[in-house]
Amino acid sequence: MPELPEVEVCRLGISPHIKHQKVTDVVVRHRQLRWPIPQEVHSIVGQNVLSVSRRSKYLLLEFATGTLVIHLGMSGTIRVISVDTPLAKHDHFDLVFAEQKVLRLNDPRRFGAVLWLADHQDEQGLFSKLGPEPLDDEFGEGYLFQKAQKKRVPIKSFLMNNKVVVGVGNIYANEALFIAGIMPTAIAGEISEQRYNRLTAIIKEVLAAAIAQGGTTLKDFTQADGRPGYFAQKLLVYGRSGKPCVNCQTTLEEVRQSNRSSVFCPQCQSE
Repeated sequence: MPELPEVEVCRLGISPHIKHQKVTDVVVRHRQLRWPIPQEVHSIVGQNVLSVSRRSKYLLLEFATGTLVIHLGMSGTIRVISVDTPLAKHDHFDLVFAEQKVLRLNDPRRFGAVLWLADHQDEQGLFSKLGPEPLDDEFGEGYLFQKAQKKRVPIKSFLMNNKVVVGVGNIYANEALFIAGIMPTAIAGEISEQRYNRLTAIIKEVLAAAIAQGGTTLKDFTQADGRPGYFAQKLLVYGRSGKPCVNCQTTLEEVRQSNRSSVFCPQCQSE
């Protein structure tokens, strides 16, 4: 599943090709994604894309009359390609632009979304309960410690709660907790403020490094045969259960938390 760095790299990849460009057609091939694609999306024909931004894992394309929201779901990818590029299976949605370019959403599992916020109003409440962006100043020293008070949930589940902070998905929660030396099963409300402040800094570093690394794949967002939305990552623990720890060579172990894999080093990480 694309996580925050992948979605941010997607934003960086498509933005130069569609910003300030006029939409000449909207093509909906399969309306039923996670939610039905609303008929109102056709209202943007003739309008220019004013900006391309991101909130959590949502891409936001701003137009004069509202905001088009795109979510990649579990398996979605998005590209900006020539309008005559042959269709592939699971190509569900196109924005066609005046210069014979098309922004195309491919989503095999159809867990993604294309939504329309008329007059930029979030009437569905998609964003109203979201926590701060992890790379923003609001997510700083003292924040996690304050939010964790009296919380009896495991720290990994706490970090992955979008009401606490957005975009710290399974991969990067594993990685940050390993670097911080905190067991994923540690109780959130029992962790010291000092450890939380260090974890906050590490989360910022891990996500920023992933975005920088993904920047090498920006060209993929304009290649018909590319696989945008994912990129090679130098992971320390995620996906490495049973392999030696990069620090101490102890065998990495795995537990399941909320149907997600948590990989950790029993030597380097503690409760």
